[in-house]
Amino acid sequence: MSRIFISGSSTGLGLMAAEKLVQQGHQVVLHARNADRARDAKRALPEAEAVVIGDLETIEAARKVAADVNTLGRFDAVIHNAAVGYREGNRLTADGLPHVFAVNTLSAYILTALIERPKRCVYLSSGMHHHADANLDDILWRKRRWNGSQAYAESKLHDTMLAFAVARRWPDVLSNALEPGWVATRMGGPGAPDEMDQAHLTQAWLAAGDDAKAEVTGQYFYHLKRMRANEQALDPDLQDRFLRICEEVSGVVLP
Repeated sequence: MSRIFISGSSTGLGLMAAEKLVQQGHQVVLHARNADRARDAKRALPEAEAVVIGDLETIEAARKVAADVNTLGRFDAVIHNAAVGYREGNRLTADGLPHVFAVNTLSAYILTALIERPKRCVYLSSGMHHHADANLDDILWRKRRWNGSQAYAESKLHDTMLAFAVARRWPDVLSNALEPGWVATRMGGPGAPDEMDQAHLTQAWLAAGDDAKAEVTGQYFYHLKRMRANEQALDPDLQDRFLRICEEVSGVVLP
């Protein structure tokens, strides 16, 4: 049995993965943005061990979520699922950061750095990352005209870079990224064409699977199968540059 924390798991794919893991006999801790969502999540999955509450859009709140997770003890796996979608406007957080970057990219970095190191890290990417550019010279969209779809795709490329950087830096941790497909969640929208019943299986498998195909690191998956990630995600120099930017913006150091 494994013990797993899933960010952004009050609804959608995060909750679906949690339900799958509980069915398999694992302990799961959920995460919700606020108390109302936490109550809904607990009603949806009463078997969950706990629900950590915190809006990941600010650096302070992301740090607190990590601290609250640590008070619950060590986890075997962390699934970095929290995200906002590709239809976001150019809204700035209290830290003056684009909301998409703050939630999708920076919070995953902060949680990775501050949660006690698990045995496995799983990062949710997107098929949209394949055609994105990391744009590290303007990661905060201060020079370019805003494009929500492009910002989302970039954030998912950043998450993939983070997964591979962790795999390289922490050889004792299995760190992988995946794309769940374009499915009809609240984020994906009602017209999404991919199969909903497949979308949550890979993250659950990478977090707790006991077969050799899941016990790998630095890989990218789609529906339980390896696939090639965006070439920029594989570049160690770009990975390190990305980590330095996240450290500078957040004040948090990745060990």
